[in-house]
Amino acid sequence: MKKKMDRRTFIQGSAALAAVATAALGPAAARAQVPRITAPAVDKLSIRVVTDSVYDVFLKDEQRPGLKVERKGLPLRNATSLHGEWGLALYLEAVNGQEQRNYLLDFGWTPDVLVNNLEFLEIDPTKFHGLILSHAHHDHFGGLSGFLKKYRDAMPSDLPLYTGGEDAFCYRYWKVPSGFSMTAGFAGVVDRRELAAARIRTVLAADPIVIDNHAFTTGVVPLGGIEQILPGTFEEYGAHDGAGCDASHFAPAELLGQIVPDQHWGEHATCFNVKDKGLVILTSCGHRGILNNIRHVQAITGIQKVHVLAGGFHLGPAPAPYLARVVDELAKVDLDYLIPMHCSGANFVAEAAKRMPKKLILSSAGSRFTFGV
Repeated sequence: MKKKMDRRTFIQGSAALAAVATAALGPAAARAQVPRITAPAVDKLSIRVVTDSVYDVFLKDEQRPGLKVERKGLPLRNATSLHGEWGLALYLEAVNGQEQRNYLLDFGWTPDVLVNNLEFLEIDPTKFHGLILSHAHHDHFGGLSGFLKKYRDAMPSDLPLYTGGEDAFCYRYWKVPSGFSMTAGFAGVVDRRELAAARIRTVLAADPIVIDNHAFTTGVVPLGGIEQILPGTFEEYGAHDGAGCDASHFAPAELLGQIVPDQHWGEHATCFNVKDKGLVILTSCGHRGILNNIRHVQAITGIQKVHVLAGGFHLGPAPAPYLARVVDELAKVDLDYLIPMHCSGANFVAEAAKRMPKKLILSSAGSRFTFGV
């Protein structure tokens, strides 16, 4: 890869390639019909917020119909506390009859915060049945390598990591201002070599899949309706220096080695179907739209009732008119609870508080949400 690139060439090339990418890259673009799955039902689901941007000691426990909310207040141990940082990691416990399955969804920005918070919350990684990576942004995979170095030897031997598809392994870059080299704008890459060395079994889930008869993932979320991908990172289709993604999964040969606006083809949501309650949809960032996620999950499962929408909604950077339109449409959805985290944005929380005050539940590092109670 070239170390330097003229800014005009970069912008012109990116704009042209984005149009090609939108038409040709999407694994879902050529599908004649939406894939369908049978969503397994669970009796109970617990979501523990391990890493999030905020640790609010003043939030209180609460009980709502079908939902128990437990908080972590001021730490009672003098030497340690929960830490907050930009990123997200969620510990998921799903119970179906006598069977329980435990997963870690995303890994925050740093292993230091992830490990500290796992230990503070007394979460035992040796009991994990699987790991899930929602998408390949550093605030979601940054803690993965250090987490594996600390815990891998004590975890189950055949430990899977579910990713949304080949896109999870592409190089990514922040927006590159004039005069910056591409290396200066480097935003990270999930390296298959590290996963292989840690004996991690990678499961690509570009299509919806069922996990352990407890959870399921969405696969690629189609774009549609009023939502659009807000400007953010760039990605490189191709491999070099021993890492990267196979461009043949996404684009014509001429895109090999080019850097284009990120279309988030590999981002997927993790979902559950709670008995007698409905769908629980976890959009770790929801770059392809939270309404699109909801519609897609309803389409692939045939289940219309949404019990919970939770996670990052990536509406922090949204312009006010766009945000208002999304919230207007979201208010029409038959959902019981709305739990914004991470990148959802204070602007979204304020708007949701006005439009859906009885559905809105605030989140914080250490919070635990238990459904089916």
